[in-house]
Amino acid sequence: MRFRHPDGSTVHLAYCTNVHPAETLDGVLAQLRDHCEPVRKRLGRDRLGIGLWLARAAARALTADPAALRLLRKELDARGLEVVTLNGFPYEGFGDSHVKYRVYRPDWTEPARLEYTADLARLLTALLPDDAVEGTISTLPLAWRTHFDEHRRATALDALRQLGVRLDALQETTGRSIRVGLEPEPGCTIETLADAVEALTGAPDIPTHRIGVCVDTCHLATSFEAPGPALDALADAGIPVIKSQLSAALHAEEPERADVRAALGAFAEPRFLHQTRTRTPHGELLATDDLDEALADRGSGTELPTATPWRAHFHVPLHAPPEPPLTSTLPVLRDTLARLVGPAAPPRTHHLEVETYTWQALPPELRPRTRARLADGIAAELALARDLLTGLGLKELP
Repeated sequence: MRFRHPDGSTVHLAYCTNVHPAETLDGVLAQLRDHCEPVRKRLGRDRLGIGLWLARAAARALTADPAALRLLRKELDARGLEVVTLNGFPYEGFGDSHVKYRVYRPDWTEPARLEYTADLARLLTALLPDDAVEGTISTLPLAWRTHFDEHRRATALDALRQLGVRLDALQETTGRSIRVGLEPEPGCTIETLADAVEALTGAPDIPTHRIGVCVDTCHLATSFEAPGPALDALADAGIPVIKSQLSAALHAEEPERADVRAALGAFAEPRFLHQTRTRTPHGELLATDDLDEALADRGSGTELPTATPWRAHFHVPLHAPPEPPLTSTLPVLRDTLARLVGPAAPPRTHHLEVETYTWQALPPELRPRTRARLADGIAAELALARDLLTGLGLKELP
């Protein structure tokens, strides 16, 4: 979906296909047929943006076979789909029954991460619509925090410098500009936008014309970062917002209540990591790596204090917040979106992506049981995002 900003530029809205992951090219093609095209038709659009996720095996197959890449582009065009952004955070196995910490490997200290991201950039130059100004890729924020010493940090930052050189060369040979955004996430070495400022300004020669941040509004909210100061700090540091993922976290206002804890417990599941945070009245951020750890019995050593609200990294559907006594952090998304693409100034980013990959990890009674129900839900999320954008004064384009 495309929107005209009051300044005359185009803002793209997509949804991320990691919600129905596929590991092979055949799986990606089936994904376009079985999921993406039905979502487009539900929205009554001739054209729909998708934030494509290509697992390592699929990306390798496309890189090795120009005919396969042409087939993918042909299928996108035939089904009324367009790609201006890729999700390069998961590497492989995102559809497995137990993902958890594995989603952070390989990290930016490992050569495989650089090669994968460079491959994605090359592929994106061939997938971009003819009239697209640039393509973007989101990636993990260097690494998971544990065992991340100064040597590993230096290795990761050097890999980003190498990536910048490759992206410059790619534009010279293809005429297409690709930029990459580190996506701060709870528990990673770059958890917040403030961490991103420190990491990218504290290292010399990081090519910020190529490397910036991806602002995920679920992650922002989970870490209790205020959008205004956080985004202002990025701007002051000269760090670009490459793209933004529109998502909402779980919010529990009164986690000491038994009914609240029971409601939260329904979202603790074995597939994905649901980092949980609370901010004390003194501003200290207290954390657990997963929701079940936060809910552990008192005295276990992992439980969170219950005197202040909790937020959990669980991407809940934008249009369908959980039933009371829980809610979502949709207000944080609204605030962030207004600051990123509001009419008072040029857009801070032109690429927006709804990223709710947890539909099948919801409590059983909330999960869509058919492809049709899943398509209904994704279309409803995109409709809500569309309404937020038009409410800010952007005009939906055909």
